[in-house]
Amino acid sequence: MTRAVSTPRRLISDPKGVPIDRSAPPLSPVPAERLHPLALRERFHRPPVWTPELIDDRWRLGTDPPRAAAVLVPLVMRAAGVSVLLTERTAHLSSHAGQVAFPGGRTEPTDASAVATALRETEEEIGLSRVHVEILGQMPQYLTGSGFSVTPVVGLVEPDHQLTLDDNEVAESFEVPLAFLMDPVNHQRRVYRWDDGAERSFFAMPWCREDGREHFIWGVTAAMLRNLYRFLAV
Repeated sequence: MTRAVSTPRRLISDPKGVPIDRSAPPLSPVPAERLHPLALRERFHRPPVWTPELIDDRWRLGTDPPRAAAVLVPLVMRAAGVSVLLTERTAHLSSHAGQVAFPGGRTEPTDASAVATALRETEEEIGLSRVHVEILGQMPQYLTGSGFSVTPVVGLVEPDHQLTLDDNEVAESFEVPLAFLMDPVNHQRRVYRWDDGAERSFFAMPWCREDGREHFIWGVTAAMLRNLYRFLAV
């Protein structure tokens, strides 16, 4: 998916403008019956043999050991179907400003586990109390180009939760139907090429809300969702 390069590369400033690679063969969506809470519990309780599609962004990784981090993949149990709770980061942040992300962050010495990190960071960022979260399990660690080894922690979220966003980090939160994200017809593989011929490919999953506003889900967040698709589709 990605190729290691020996020299620093400038960041992709406009991912929406990166060409879409349409050469991959079509894939089937995850069957609807696998997206219900009971089926999700069963899948994580008895996980299949599967292979994650994306696990690193080595294209700009430095030589320092990766730092531990974790995110929560919150699956909200709505009456109309399970949805994925996502955040949009504020525009003034020094890294990943304005990007769509899962709530989460770096591991602190007091965190007993990746689950503890994900729950603590989620409470701090969006005010989602851990009492509303049922942990299902963990996805494979993802090595980011910024030097973090991130563990995605998947959890079911009760629909009657309340959120209080940290205005310094989170501009807004929104939900996307899990069925939309688990249908590969909504997955775009894009390929960025530098002037010297080196390239990076990444997934994007643009989501258009009822009010016409688009959230461009890409990078690490889209990679983790793609891995969740692989996990549920096999």
